[in-house]
Amino acid sequence: MKFRSRILPAIALAAALAGCSRQGELVINEGVGISTVLTSCPTVGIPDYTGDVTLFRSEGDRTAANLDVVASITNLRTTCDESTERVYSNSTFDVLARRTDTRGARQVTLPYFATVMRGGTAVVSKRIGTVTLNFADGQERAQASAQAGAFVDRAEATLPADVRERITRKRKAGDPDAALDPLADPQVRTAIQRASFELLVGFQLSEAQLAYNATR
Repeated sequence: MKFRSRILPAIALAAALAGCSRQGELVINEGVGISTVLTSCPTVGIPDYTGDVTLFRSEGDRTAANLDVVASITNLRTTCDESTERVYSNSTFDVLARRTDTRGARQVTLPYFATVMRGGTAVVSKRIGTVTLNFADGQERAQASAQAGAFVDRAEATLPADVRERITRKRKAGDPDAALDPLADPQVRTAIQRASFELLVGFQLSEAQLAYNATR
């Protein structure tokens, strides 16, 4: 399964977080109007091609005439509890579905995954859940809600003290490293990468379903 990294490079950690810092968080400024907030909470997202799933009536026929059910993940929302050493992040989302044959009541169950990634590449954990959609007789559309949670070790999601000092230390004109960007230091970038976690949520797709999403 292909995951799109939302963490690296170090400064591309989401400018949208600007202005959301709280006491105790590290805010990294990079250029005009861009700031990055590093917290123990994982960033949350949906990997490429996994936010939709298409079911067909019969295998091997992937034409529009053979469509059965189409579903999408939307309204992904997250809360995070940083009050303990085991940081807990909980995401809720809605699944919206549409079927082509509206005759009779029908129940459709779809699997989804919740994966914790570290540094954009390493899989820390993966859990599979299911969401069930109930279509009433004559009803074309259905909606259901689901949730996914994950724990992250606070120590692993915290930058070492020496790295934080290198990033935040005030530099004076004339200092040997005054003109150097600490975020350009490979050691600093590596430390930020290792302390960065993501909670990724999407449909658990077969290889054929993933290929369909990638090529349609």
